[in-house]
Amino acid sequence: MSILRTLNTGATGLAANGDALGVVSDNIANANTIGFKKSRADFQDMIASAGKSELLQIGAGSRLGAVEQMWNQGTLLSTESSLDLALSGEGFFVVNGVASGVEGNFYTRAGQFHLDKDGFVVNLDNLKLQGYGADSRGQIMGELGNLRIGPTALPATSTSSVKMGVNLNANSTIPLEWDEANPAGTSNFSSSVTVYDSLGNGHQVITYFNKVDTNAWDWHAMVDGAELVGGEAGTPVPGASGRLTFTTDGALESETTDGSSWDFVGATPGQEIVFDFGTNTIDEAGSGLDGTTNFASPSTTNSATQDGYAAGSVTGLNISATGTVTGVFTNGQRRTLGQVAVAAFKSVDGLARGGQGLWVQTEESGEALLGSASTGGRGAIVSGSLEQSNVDIGREFVDLIAYQRGFQANSKVIQTADEMYGELVNMKR
Repeated sequence: MSILRTLNTGATGLAANGDALGVVSDNIANANTIGFKKSRADFQDMIASAGKSELLQIGAGSRLGAVEQMWNQGTLLSTESSLDLALSGEGFFVVNGVASGVEGNFYTRAGQFHLDKDGFVVNLDNLKLQGYGADSRGQIMGELGNLRIGPTALPATSTSSVKMGVNLNANSTIPLEWDEANPAGTSNFSSSVTVYDSLGNGHQVITYFNKVDTNAWDWHAMVDGAELVGGEAGTPVPGASGRLTFTTDGALESETTDGSSWDFVGATPGQEIVFDFGTNTIDEAGSGLDGTTNFASPSTTNSATQDGYAAGSVTGLNISATGTVTGVFTNGQRRTLGQVAVAAFKSVDGLARGGQGLWVQTEESGEALLGSASTGGRGAIVSGSLEQSNVDIGREFVDLIAYQRGFQANSKVIQTADEMYGELVNMKR
């Protein structure tokens, strides 16, 4: 090997190890960067042109052939924010906006998100998280777009139905004849539920049950007169009534309603509320045992639900493993507000780094395959967590020492070649 070739070979080693030191320093600098994926320096040897025989090929040094991204999972760190998101498994969050002067979709593992003033979910650089919106019924829509958390308030919804399940003691005696002015004294049992008018005001409705025959009971749903137009405080007023009949086995046989109309003060008049006491055996061909029954055991309320609610605003967000965003409202309601999209790629090694924790789609990576988390090989979303950098500081220091020694060794090669040049000059003297 000529002295000049030795110098050039040493120079390639200096360059390769110097570049590798740059890779290590980048890893160490980003040891605490959320969602960062470490890089690895891959060296390649270099061959000089062939001599008289292919067996006499002489190496010409080394070069940094590639900087390879390492995609192993980083440790998940728990946080206090439900909008801090991490992916457990494969995939990327999709964000849209302008980064480094380029506009479009970018892909990231950094899930530090928050709401901007318009309700959009954005990252630290105000790039908008992409996802699927939800309609007013909470149904997810299929079009990808900027994920916006809304509505942040729910209007009041008046009660349209009450479902009640009670057991009426079959051994009860028939009380005095029903008297609206004395409902407690002329009934066997009562159960209450709060219903809501069109303004969202709550009203306590008490349903009184009085036995009228061996297997028959009347029911009367009443409120205090002060809550109805034309009523008097302290005087109960019926808004709905009907009859329940039972089989000899205690199952609900039939249910009838004589009428249901409620004129709550200040609200929409004529509010109709349907009272449902379970599936009966005649009209609904049910078992008659899933709601109201007539067994020889103490009368009791087993269930009472209604579909109205007062106005409310969002107090918190829950994000599931599939990325479904559910709003929790002050009125106790829960509503699906949207779903986070997750991107997968045929070749993640083909993605290009875009800085700011972003990756850019390339021809080598293929098109982004968008869908829901926990489907199609995509990882699950973990709310209230962040994925830490996958950099192992200990390993980086080991690599740092190895590259440093390589750099020093190649420097020694160049120094030795320089001394040999000096010897040649001195020989001429």
